[in-house]
Amino acid sequence: KGGVGKTTSTAALGAALAQRNEKVVVVDFDVGLRNLDLVMGAERRVVYDLINVIQGDAKLTQALIRDKRLETLFLLPASQTRDKDNLTAEGVERVINDLKRYFDWIICDSPAGIERGATLAMRHADVAVVVTNPEVSSVRDSDRIIGLLDAKTAKAERGERMEKHLLLTRYDANRAERGDMLKVDDVLEILSIPLL
Repeated sequence: KGGVGKTTSTAALGAALAQRNEKVVVVDFDVGLRNLDLVMGAERRVVYDLINVIQGDAKLTQALIRDKRLETLFLLPASQTRDKDNLTAEGVERVINDLKRYFDWIICDSPAGIERGATLAMRHADVAVVVTNPEVSSVRDSDRIIGLLDAKTAKAERGERMEKHLLLTRYDANRAERGDMLKVDDVLEILSIPLL
């Protein structure tokens, strides 16, 4: 679901891992609506993007942007001008495999919904962090994503279990007590994955 904090959470997780001297790349899969570069303060430094790399217009090393504050944190931005149909399964697999050679962690920022960018972002995941807020529509969308993680990823196709964690954003205990939003226990019962 849009607006739950996926992009902010991606940047924060990437920064936290980089602060532990892990080599991290965050990849923006929100083609056409690029925002991860903004959150990371790198919007003026984007020259090449994920689509340029997939289509062979740029090398991976040309598209990667090193964070100014954390030297082990890198960004691979999405294209702002191309359509998500430019993402190909083969191209994404090639880029992910190339990134695995250089990085300890590859964190993919998935776009909202279950369209092509989202399914390709989750396709090669080893671990999934499902970001949701305690509203019925958000939790319902997250439940659908969990189903896709269990059925449509490379791990699922190999018969392996996908490790999943829940990141609950915008929680307000007072509002939950008043019944204005779901309580943590309700969200956990519906989604049945462990809370981060």
